[in-house]
Amino acid sequence: MNLLDIRNLSIELISPKGNILAVDKVSLSMKEGEVRGLVGESGSGKSLLAQAIMGVLNDKWIVNADRFHWRGIDLLRLSLQERKNIIAKDVAMIFQDPIACLDPTKKIAEQLEEAIDEKLLTGFFWQKRKQRHEASIKLLHKVGIKHHLKCINSYPHELTEALCQRVMIAIALARRPILLIADEPTAAMESTNQQQIFRLLASLNKLRNMSILLVSHDLENLTNWTDSITVMYSGQFVEAGTTKQIFDKPYHPYTQALVDSSPKANRHLPPKSRLTSLPGSIPILNHLPIGCRLGPRCPRAQQKCVVAPKTVNHHGHYVSCHFSLKELYS
Repeated sequence: MNLLDIRNLSIELISPKGNILAVDKVSLSMKEGEVRGLVGESGSGKSLLAQAIMGVLNDKWIVNADRFHWRGIDLLRLSLQERKNIIAKDVAMIFQDPIACLDPTKKIAEQLEEAIDEKLLTGFFWQKRKQRHEASIKLLHKVGIKHHLKCINSYPHELTEALCQRVMIAIALARRPILLIADEPTAAMESTNQQQIFRLLASLNKLRNMSILLVSHDLENLTNWTDSITVMYSGQFVEAGTTKQIFDKPYHPYTQALVDSSPKANRHLPPKSRLTSLPGSIPILNHLPIGCRLGPRCPRAQQKCVVAPKTVNHHGHYVSCHFSLKELYS
C-alpha cells in the first residue's frame, strides 16, 4: 500500500473572469521510506501541489482529485479539520525561504519549544518546561548544529540562511513526521551548504525511514539523492519513473530538454560550450495553451497536441505525450 496516493489532482485559482486551472490532473504516489523528487521550472505548479498536500492553500484555491489517499485513508471523505489533524500529525514541510518563515519576534529556542509534541512530555508543568528545552537542543544536534547555545538565544535575522534552514528542519522533525516535504530546501545557498542539507535529509531517510518529497528545479542535483522522480510542466504531469529511468532514458521531450541542459549529461562538450535549452518560456496562468501546454515550445509538437495526452505506463515508467521518445530506446 502506498503511503501517499494522489490521482488526477486539479487546483483552480478563483478569478473574477473565470477560474484558472493552475494544476491539471497531476498524479503522485509515494511509498514508505521513499525519496521522490518533484522537478520542473519555476511556475510549473510544484509548490502548489506540495501546499495542497499540506492543506495550507487559502480560499482562493479549489482542490479536486479522483483519489487523495494518505495511508489508505480517503482524505476527501473527511471534513477539513479532520484532514488537517491527520496531515499535521504525519506530514511536515520545509518552505523555500527559511528566514521569512521563522517568526522574527521570537528567539529560536521559543519557536523550537513550541513545536515539541505535548504527548512526548511527562510530569508536572515545571518538568515539561525542562523537557522541552532539552528536546529542542537534541533536535538542533540532530540537524548538525553543534553550538546550540548561540543558536537558541538568537533571532532568525542573526543567523545565516543555512542555519535557519537547519532550524526549519529541526522544527519539522519535532513532531516526528512520516513524510517530509522539502520545497527548494537549498534555494540561494552556496554549494557547500546545499550538499550539507541534502546529506542531512538523506541520513534522516536512512536512520528513521522517513519518506521525503524533494521539490526542486534542478534535475541533475536530484539524481544524486532520490529513488524516483516526477516531472511537471506548467501544472501538468509530464513523466515519472525511477531516477535512473528519468535521467538515462527520458521519454518526454521536456524531460529530455532538462537532461540536455545539465552539465552532467554534457561532459563530452568542449569547455565554454553552450548547453541545449528549449526556446521560449513557461506560459503564464492567464494565457495557458490548450491541450499539451508544452506544445508551443516542443520540437516534436504536431496538430494532435491540441488535445491533452493520456498517461501511458511502460513497465513503471509513466509518460504523458502523444509523440514520446520511447522508440529511441527500443
